[in-house]
Amino acid sequence: MEEKPSASIKPYLDKLTLGVTRILETSPGVTEVAFVEKEPAERHTIISWEQKNSCMLPEDLKNFYLMTDGFQMTWSVKTDDTPMPLGSMVINSVSKLCRLGGSSMYTLPNAPTLADLEDDTDEEGNGDKPEKPHFDSRSLIFELDPCNGNGKVCLVYKHTKPVVSPDTEIWFLDRALYWHFLTKTFTAYYRLLITHLGLPQWQYAFTSYGVSPQAKQWFNMYKPITINTALLSEEADSFVNKLDPNKVFKSKNKTPVIKKKPPSQPAGSQKSHMSMTSSKTSSLAGNSSRKRDPQI
Repeated sequence: MEEKPSASIKPYLDKLTLGVTRILETSPGVTEVAFVEKEPAERHTIISWEQKNSCMLPEDLKNFYLMTDGFQMTWSVKTDDTPMPLGSMVINSVSKLCRLGGSSMYTLPNAPTLADLEDDTDEEGNGDKPEKPHFDSRSLIFELDPCNGNGKVCLVYKHTKPVVSPDTEIWFLDRALYWHFLTKTFTAYYRLLITHLGLPQWQYAFTSYGVSPQAKQWFNMYKPITINTALLSEEADSFVNKLDPNKVFKSKNKTPVIKKKPPSQPAGSQKSHMSMTSSKTSSLAGNSSRKRDPQI
């Protein structure tokens, strides 16, 4: 059930959600569309965050926080009359806009950090490929969306020396700690978040390997408002290991030989049969010995 917004945010609710609430409520099988109300962030909270991290928030993100301190909308689908959580749209609040890769005073002196993953041989941006963020002091990285454990959407300041540049970008960090560029501005990313309906793993649509087969099924059922149709029409073989069953199971293709079990016989008849067989064998042996003896 959708929570009732307060009077301060109600006039902006439809614009804030881009009308996606009505779209979800009229979709088949969708239930429990919930928008979590959040009060606007106080200006001194934003200033305090900027002073603590020695950088300025982008103007569009700052205006967003001054309207609502974070964003959360979820929806479920009904399977066997039981709601199952599916869609999730999250923007962390100012207090949860935490830095990634920064050293903590509580870590051990020699404990490994994300900065240890830096490799100078990584390909840098050239032409149409932007330069990737760095976990070390060359970049400032803040978590915008935890993506339900499927990765992290991050606000990235890529140039920090000699001072932090106000230019920011939105990047997706997958579970293998590879970077994927999403948008240049927070506003553009927010539109992507809403128009993809918060479907599971939707950020992977902007990676070279795409969404998983399970996520693609949800994409086909609840199509995002804007989506690359080539993503859904892609061959399923590209997501599955290509195995030749004739080669893998070559030794198992032979037709099994069915052995017929001889009919069971009574114990008495079996003994008589064995005695007759042994007597015939002894008689044959005696005859053969007579034929070979010239004196008989």
